[in-house]
Amino acid sequence: MAAGRGKRLGSLTTERPKPMLPVRGRPVLEHIVRGLLSTGLGEILLVVGYRGEAIVEHFGDGAALGARIAYVWQSAATGTGAALACGREFAAGEPVLAAYGDILTDPAHYAALLASYAAAPCGAVIGVNYMEDPSAGAAVFREGERVTRVVEKPPPGTARCHWNVAGVSVFGPAVWPILDALTLSPRGEYELTAAIERLIRTGAGVRAVELGGFWSDIGTPAALAEAERLWTS
Repeated sequence: MAAGRGKRLGSLTTERPKPMLPVRGRPVLEHIVRGLLSTGLGEILLVVGYRGEAIVEHFGDGAALGARIAYVWQSAATGTGAALACGREFAAGEPVLAAYGDILTDPAHYAALLASYAAAPCGAVIGVNYMEDPSAGAAVFREGERVTRVVEKPPPGTARCHWNVAGVSVFGPAVWPILDALTLSPRGEYELTAAIERLIRTGAGVRAVELGGFWSDIGTPAALAEAERLWTS
């Protein structure tokens, strides 16, 4: 999901989309794609929007990376749920690994999510990372691996948990009709967290996989600089 501009990055995204910002000499999105390919995945759909032509020009059909890359345009920034919904035809009834185009994470995390889903298919297997306060993301409440509740951007200091939706998940086919039925959130977006909540309520089953080690949301200049300093993969 690589359609966002990244307003918090200011002038850094005036001429290029956030996923194309460089870390260690390569666009963030290329690090993500290479990480996905390292798991054995070969077919990738990039959901593009703001200055998406830069992404298409860089990756082409994916042959240079040994992949098959397709594209779909998200014409308006209507949320992460709407972005995932763009992949329904591509998925063709199969499970998909969905990743935010601004999240750099250890490639081993992708393999861990795929292995968990393969061992026991369910509505979704979501990556979660530890945060002192998940108010900037989405708080995840769980009992062991079983996710019981997800709260999008809880007010600071109110979450009473330290687990955050990490932006990398595997979704089973049950997610598609739920995405079709989403309504706009108070923020005016179709939220992927709302779809996860509905998967929980329908009994489809949602599990969490803890992502230790490197994880970075490169959404601010400070976070981008930190990723440049710490990224080694």
